[in-house]
Amino acid sequence: MDAPNQDINLNSPNKGLPGNMTDVPVDTPASGDGVGVLSEAETEELKSELAKVEDEIATLRQVLFAKEKHASEIKRKLGLTPFNELKQNLSKSWQDVQASNAYKGASEKVEDLNKTITHSEVYKKTQATLSTAGSRTSSAISSVGSVLSKTLGDIKESPTFKSFEESVGNLKAKVIGNENNSKGDYHTPTATSPSAEDKLPQDNAPF
Repeated sequence: MDAPNQDINLNSPNKGLPGNMTDVPVDTPASGDGVGVLSEAETEELKSELAKVEDEIATLRQVLFAKEKHASEIKRKLGLTPFNELKQNLSKSWQDVQASNAYKGASEKVEDLNKTITHSEVYKKTQATLSTAGSRTSSAISSVGSVLSKTLGDIKESPTFKSFEESVGNLKAKVIGNENNSKGDYHTPTATSPSAEDKLPQDNAPF
């Protein structure tokens, strides 16, 4: 059985819809940008309202600027510099982070992990190994120091070192003696030679 033919208006907004929905009203967009045509009186009223709002915005900006300036003067008198404010903000932020549940949970996990590591057998064996190595290193250093001290003592007591020490002492004594002799020769007064008057014969001696 063939379906009944239905007359469909291709220019209708309800085209393609079943016959029982052709009577449903369909909203059509208004012409232009969706704004209805305003009368001259409504246009003037909206312009006046817009001017008032813009004036209020300008006034609020001036008030905000004055308040910010006043706040800056108060901070300057209190010694609150931008750097101090930054430090306070960072400190407060860090306190907030520490008080947060996420930070507390992470701290607890780190503490649990630390306990687990320190109580593990691997950690205990490693710590014991390092302690033993440190003790052996200290003992080795002490042994080396003792050997060096004993070696230096043996060198000082050896005949070669004593002979060298005596040679240095003799050389030092000779140098000091030569210096003293040089100083003595420099200060020894020279004998005065007879003057020409003493050599002349005394012709005017009385008979």
